[in-house]
Amino acid sequence: MGQPGVGREWFSAAEIAAAKSPELPASERGVNKLADARGWRADPARARRAAGRGGGWEYHLSLLPPAAQARLVLATGSYAEPPERSAASKALWARFEALPQGQKDECRRRLDALDRVETLKQAGRTATAAIAIAAAEFGVSPRSLFNWQELVAGVARADWLAALAPGYRATAERAECHAKAWDILTADWLRAERPAFSACYRRMRKLASKNGWLPIPSERALRRRLEAEVPRAVATLAREGRDKAKTLFPAQRRMRAHLHALQAVNMDGHRLDVFVRTGDGRVTRLHLIALQDLYSGMFVAWRLAETENKETVRLVIGDMVERHGIPEAIYLDNGRAFASKWISGGAPTRYRFKVRDEDPRGLLTALGVDIRFTLPYSGQSKPIERAFRDLAEEIAKHPICAGAYTGNRPEAKPENYGARAIDEATFRAHVAREIDAHNRRSGRKAAACAGRSFLETFEASLAEPSTLIRWPSAAQKALWLSAAERIRAKRGSGEIELFGNRYWAAELNAYAGQHVTVRFDPDRLQQPIGVYTADDRLICEAACVAAVGFDDAAAARETARDRGAYLKSLREHERLREKLSADELARLYGADEPAPQAKPMPPKVKRLAVGGTTPAPAPIEDFEGMFARGLRVVVDND
Repeated sequence: MGQPGVGREWFSAAEIAAAKSPELPASERGVNKLADARGWRADPARARRAAGRGGGWEYHLSLLPPAAQARLVLATGSYAEPPERSAASKALWARFEALPQGQKDECRRRLDALDRVETLKQAGRTATAAIAIAAAEFGVSPRSLFNWQELVAGVARADWLAALAPGYRATAERAECHAKAWDILTADWLRAERPAFSACYRRMRKLASKNGWLPIPSERALRRRLEAEVPRAVATLAREGRDKAKTLFPAQRRMRAHLHALQAVNMDGHRLDVFVRTGDGRVTRLHLIALQDLYSGMFVAWRLAETENKETVRLVIGDMVERHGIPEAIYLDNGRAFASKWISGGAPTRYRFKVRDEDPRGLLTALGVDIRFTLPYSGQSKPIERAFRDLAEEIAKHPICAGAYTGNRPEAKPENYGARAIDEATFRAHVAREIDAHNRRSGRKAAACAGRSFLETFEASLAEPSTLIRWPSAAQKALWLSAAERIRAKRGSGEIELFGNRYWAAELNAYAGQHVTVRFDPDRLQQPIGVYTADDRLICEAACVAAVGFDDAAAARETARDRGAYLKSLREHERLREKLSADELARLYGADEPAPQAKPMPPKVKRLAVGGTTPAPAPIEDFEGMFARGLRVVVDND
């Protein structure tokens, strides 16, 4: 017999009698008489010979009335469910939940039929009579009822519904396949080329026949096994790639209602699907580069450009700061235009281009904006990509752009593709109107909007006393009105050369040969540029030095005047620096002292001159006469 306390289901007549249930006899003999009367022993699924010495009969718990079952379980302490029962129960119910509704209804009908058999048996009918009556009532054969009883034999009463599922088959009972053949089949099917399963199966079967691999089940059996053993996510990753597999994981829902206006913005660019004719006659497609407020969803600044470039990105940021203020954080794509050192130089999380300590501080870094780079094509981290899809539909398919629409994919070109190109000025005005309408459209369903427009939501947040926005100073405006570049000042004068233009100011003399940061407007290179140190301290504003013609006398005179004025200013500066005059310095260094007298210094060895007196030297012109006199002196001495 089973052991108490470990989830017992089989009990002897003595144990049933000892439970003292009012529905059952109180003696072992009485329980045996009841079992004979109700034909318990005729049911092999719920009656068995007891193992071990002494023999006797054991009866399954399901034969007893519900109240008697509960009383017996409590009396014997057999309420703990064994681990194997739990695993089997989970497998049964997992199979049941996977069935269609029609088969679930069939399971309930079978359970009702078995319950009717039990009710008839408890009413005094024999097992055979109870099955016959129930079969007639439910319109099935007695054999079917016997088969259903076999399905629930040894199964806990609570799991009968799941056990009665038609055609249930345990996972371990799947068709067996040769291990090598199975590995080859799965490896072939799990390829990026996404081959059809039938083709993989035919190749595998041909190879198995050649190598004598057995057994090889049918294609349908192996297809079912593949579906059961290879998770869908694994198959998607292997056959369709990482990006497709990511869609199987639920996207993070990022709430933005806790923010306030301009606390965080996100920026990106989108190439519009419209042919535009520029002022010089070229036909192209323009990029919309825009900034969106994360709290309200409003476009706070935008510009059109032929490419995504750092100059336009800088100007868009400047437009936002001038109109609305400085945001606390900005979410950027890691594209070349947004990760440029002109925009995000000095940011520790800048992962494009080589990061150098001598790089100039970018616009956002200098303004103290927290820069956060996002994944490309990630709608969850950049809601502006979702806004672009809505806005592009309104812009590109508007009647104004009829004939100029290109389609959003190569295979989606309209019938009138390339029929015309819209004028650039007309297109810019059209985009401005559509963005304004986009911001003003009411009925927005975002949590922060609650039916208001993006503009109304933005303005309401700005009006809150708790919304604090930083505004730029006059000096900070040079940060976005000019682009930053790291340049070495020329040796000597400190002159700076940029895009073929030369710039100079007197203050640059001190920085000759050193690296400086210049800020300039790319559209107005003739205007003075700002020159800064590496840590953004202003050195000066350097004016553009214009190149002149070789024979331009007026320009030469003007340059001479400027040079004279420069030298005059240097002399005046030098005069102010002098504390002592040159005469005073000379007196201090002994200018009034008498000059020392030279004393004769005869050599230690004297050479005596012999012969007559030396004639006076003749003029250099009387060379021949002087030579003759010299010969006579030599002859006389001899």
